[in-house]
Amino acid sequence: MHALTLDLLTVPLAVCRLQPGQTAPPCPSDAPFWSETRTPLETSLVVPEQHVEPQWRTERGWRALRVLGPLPLDQIGVLHALLTPLADAGVSVFALSTWDTDYVLVRATDLDRALTALAGDGHSVRREAPAR
Repeated sequence: MHALTLDLLTVPLAVCRLQPGQTAPPCPSDAPFWSETRTPLETSLVVPEQHVEPQWRTERGWRALRVLGPLPLDQIGVLHALLTPLADAGVSVFALSTWDTDYVLVRATDLDRALTALAGDGHSVRREAPAR
C-alpha cells in the first residue's frame, strides 16, 4: 500500500451507544459529520459533541482523519496501512467507512502521537480540514 493523504477534520466528535430499538434523532442540517450504524444489538452514533443527548452512553473527545478519496470499493489494505502504525504507537481507534472513503477516529488526547506515527509511516495529514 502506498502512502495515503488524510484530512484532519476540525469538529470534535463523540462516539455514542443507544440501546436496541432506541431511536436516534435525525441528522441536523448543520451537522458537519454524522454517522449512524444500527444492528439488532445496538445503535452507534458518531456525532459532533454539541449534538449529544444526555441519555446516550457517550465518549467525547474524538477527532476524525478522513482518507483522501474517493477510494474504489475493491481497494485492499487502506485500513491496514493506517491501523498498523497506529497500533504500533499504542493509539486506539474507531474506524468508519463510507462509499467513497474511510475515516479513522482517534482520541484527541492521542492525536499528536497518531499524527507522528502516521507521518513516520509515510502518510501525510492536512491539518484542520473542514468536514465537507
